[in-house]
Amino acid sequence: MHRRHLLQTAAALPFALNAGQLFAAPAAQSRLLFVFLRGAYDAANLLVPTSSDFYYASRPDIAVPRPGTDLNTALALNTDWGLHPALRETVYPLFQKGEASFIPFAGTDDVSRSHFETQDSIELGQPLNGAKNYRSGFMNRLASVINGAEPMAFTDSLPLVMQGSVQVPNTALKSLAKPAVDPRQTAIIAAMYKGTSLASPVTDGFAVRDDVTRELSSEMLAASRGAINAKGFELEAQRIARLMKERFNIGFVDVGGWDTHVNQGGANGYLASRLEELGRGLASFAQEMGPAWRNTTVVVASEFGRTFRQNGNRGTDHGHGSVYWVLGGGLRSGPNAGGQIAGEQVRVEQATLFQNRDYPVLNEYRAVLAGLFTRQFGLNSKQLDQVFAGVTPRDIGLV
Repeated sequence: MHRRHLLQTAAALPFALNAGQLFAAPAAQSRLLFVFLRGAYDAANLLVPTSSDFYYASRPDIAVPRPGTDLNTALALNTDWGLHPALRETVYPLFQKGEASFIPFAGTDDVSRSHFETQDSIELGQPLNGAKNYRSGFMNRLASVINGAEPMAFTDSLPLVMQGSVQVPNTALKSLAKPAVDPRQTAIIAAMYKGTSLASPVTDGFAVRDDVTRELSSEMLAASRGAINAKGFELEAQRIARLMKERFNIGFVDVGGWDTHVNQGGANGYLASRLEELGRGLASFAQEMGPAWRNTTVVVASEFGRTFRQNGNRGTDHGHGSVYWVLGGGLRSGPNAGGQIAGEQVRVEQATLFQNRDYPVLNEYRAVLAGLFTRQFGLNSKQLDQVFAGVTPRDIGLV
């Protein structure tokens, strides 16, 4: 085995903080989970611009109907926006309780419309102009300035957003029935690095992996014949919650399958099924967190949005502006004692489209996240500049 592959297999590495650095104090044991939807989900069918005739003219086959008595119509959030009906039993109740909000016209100023380039750009959180440091993701930098930070990537490999000076463990929770490396192989790998500078990280990496397995052992024992049945994101989210309410306070997970060029569907269909699965997972996460939900914030984002008009295959193509979700038990309630549609907004019509095809970006993600982190973790201007260099935080009043 190649040494690099062995280190990735060991996966879970502890982190160390530089001595003498000033850290932000954790705000009431705050927790943050960032959920990244890879593939650019169609935000216009998630947060439906129900007051826009242009929306319905642009999507004759895939538009979500205006709010009505039918279960396949949008769920009214205010006079201008509705929520996809697939979230009726999951995220919609959280919105009604003031525990879910949405930020339309959100995203990055990157206009490449390339999945990989834009995902990298968002995960790095660095200025678009100038050289990029591909070993410095914004969530790693966030962990570096928070006192008592316990970051974790719930992924197969360490994502770009978690790479940097702080060593972050990673482990996928989709399947825990059998570890990739058995005890015999673990001993061999540990022996290879004995006496080297990597001995401690490798050993500690295996230790974190074993800790995670033990913490979820009750679930494994209860499953049929000791194996865990895959239940999509819902089961994964429950596992993440169990670990975050006990130990980890900065988490990252990604969910794929959002590139809907063909047969996207409207109130029903492929996208609706994906949103339903995502909603079940988020609701399960909130429930599993228990009292810790009051101090937890979940941000859901994607690399960009999709074309506002449907294409010839009853789908949508790569776009620009998107809709971010912010959930948590400690969000500020809106004027009607419910969730909010937050941030800068414009009427949805042809004249307000970006390049006559996409949602514009009016709420730049680094500024929005900087405002959120300032509120949640009490970061000062110096600490914030380490996370998002040169960015002025924008407080949109959610936390």
